[in-house]
Formats: sequence, C-alpha cells, structure tokens
Amino acid sequence: MGFGVTVLVVVVAATAGCLAAVANAAEGTATFYTPPYVPSSCNGYQNNGVMIAAASDAIWGNRAACGRRYRVSCIGATNQGVPQPCRGQSVVVTIVDYCPPGCQGTIDLSQEAFSQIADPNAGKIRIEYTQV
Repeated sequence: MGFGVTVLVVVVAATAGCLAAVANAAEGTATFYTPPYVPSSCNGYQNNGVMIAAASDAIWGNRAACGRRYRVSCIGATNQGVPQPCRGQSVVVTIVDYCPPGCQGTIDLSQEAFSQIADPNAGKIRIEYTQV
C-alpha cells in the first residue's frame, strides 16, 4: 500500500470514528448546583474537584453512574430568558452525586462546569452528552 492510500485510510477511519461518537450522543437538559460539593452520594467527603455533576434518574442506574465521565455540550436554550446561552464549548465531568426525583435536568452540572458551556443566567439548557 502506498503512502497516499495509507493516509486516505487513516483519514477515513478517523472521520468514521468522529461520526460514530456524534451519532451516539444523547440529548437532554442540564442545570447547575453550587458549592459545597461534598458530601456526595458517590464519594462521601472526598473532594473530586469542580468538573463534576449529579445524575438524574435518567442515567443514575442505582449508583452505576458513579465515576462515569461524560462530555457535555450545550445545544440550545430551554427558555426565552436567555435565547442563546451556549458558549460553543464542551466540558468533561465526572458523576459524583445523585440528583433526586424532581431534578430539573438530565445532568446537574457543577456551577463551574455549566459556566464553561453556557451562560449561568439561563439556569437550564438543552445538551448533548456522551459517556467518555
């Protein structure tokens, strides 16, 4: 196989991998919570930093979500108050807590994580999320 064909195969494989990752993204909503972040349902008083989140029943799985990491991206507003809340970035968070019934989002991000992907004044946003 020549160099040109090898490069083409690598590019096609990389593109297919990216498309597969996008195809597997789930949609939901995100809200945020503020410190203190401990104790948490998964790790008690262990400090897990600030790139963390609480899982709703949609992904909690009776504590199976503890320690899972998700890449979360803002895809739009849920209200008219902030019609364009997204910052065009994504963030990777680790699930360390449970967002109990009545939780307003699929994933309840730390305030710091939410602020990286959206304007906190929005309060709640539409998201895509993928386990990483």
